[in-house]
Amino acid sequence: MGAEDLRERDTEQRDGQLRFAVLGPVRACRGERALNLGSPQQKALLAALLLRNGRTATAEELIDAIWGEEPPEQAKAALRTYASRIRKALEKNSGLLVSESGGYAMRTGPDTVLDLDTAQDLAMHAEKAASTGDHARARELYDRALACWGGEVLAHVPGPYAEAHRTRLEEWRLSLQEHRLDLDLQLGGHAEAVSELTALTAAHPLRERLRELLMLALYRSGRQAEALAVYADTRRLLTDELGVEPRPELAELQQRILEADEALSYEPDAASAPT
Repeated sequence: MGAEDLRERDTEQRDGQLRFAVLGPVRACRGERALNLGSPQQKALLAALLLRNGRTATAEELIDAIWGEEPPEQAKAALRTYASRIRKALEKNSGLLVSESGGYAMRTGPDTVLDLDTAQDLAMHAEKAASTGDHARARELYDRALACWGGEVLAHVPGPYAEAHRTRLEEWRLSLQEHRLDLDLQLGGHAEAVSELTALTAAHPLRERLRELLMLALYRSGRQAEALAVYADTRRLLTDELGVEPRPELAELQQRILEADEALSYEPDAASAPT
C-alpha cells in the first residue's frame, strides 16, 4: 500500500467502514458511530483476537489472556457468552468473529481498519522515506503514525495479555517519537523540539536516546550550559540508579559540546545528513 493510499485510508469516514482501535481504549466504530462492546472482559477478548492478526486462538489461550492464573470456574462458558455479545455488537459484520478448532479468530476484511495496522504501515513508509533522504516526508509520516494513538494503549482492559501488549506498544510509540524528533532536528526544528524532549525525558529519565536528542536540541538553540547540565544529570542518574556510565555516544556528544564542535551546528544545506 502506498503512502497516498494510506492518506485516504486514515482520513476516510465512509458510513459502511468498520474501524477498530487498540492504541487507546478498545473501540469499534462504523463511520462516526461507536458500537457498544460491553464489559472490560469482552473488550479483552476482542483485543486479544485483533492483536493476533487473524490467527486462531484456542479457548485456553484466551482464558489465560483475559484472566491469567485465576480464571473463573465457568471460563469457557463466559468466553462463548462474550463472543456472542461481540458478534451482536458488530451487527452486519458479526461474521468477522469466527469459531473454529475449539477457539476463535477475528477475520477482518477490506472494509475494516485497525488503527495499529495503519500506524505500522505509516511507520514503514516513514522509514523508507528517511532512507532515501526525504526527511520532510518521513517526518510527516511519523507524525501521522503517532496520531493513531488515542490515549493509553488498551486502556482499562484487564488481563496479562493486554498488559504485555500495552508495554510493547508504548515502547514502540516512544521509538517512533525518537525517530520523529531526530528528523525535527535534522530539519532545523531544534528550538521547537526542546519543550517536547524536556517533557519526554522527565517521563522516561533513563532513556538515553531522548537525553541525547535533548542535548543536541539545546546546543543548537544556543543553550550550551543547559545541554552540558543534561549530561551531568544523566550521568548522575545512571550511576545512582543502575551503576553504569552513559553510553559512549552520549559521552562523545558531551565532549563535542564542550569543544563547541562546529559540525554539531545546524546547516540547512546539510539537513539530510544524520545527526
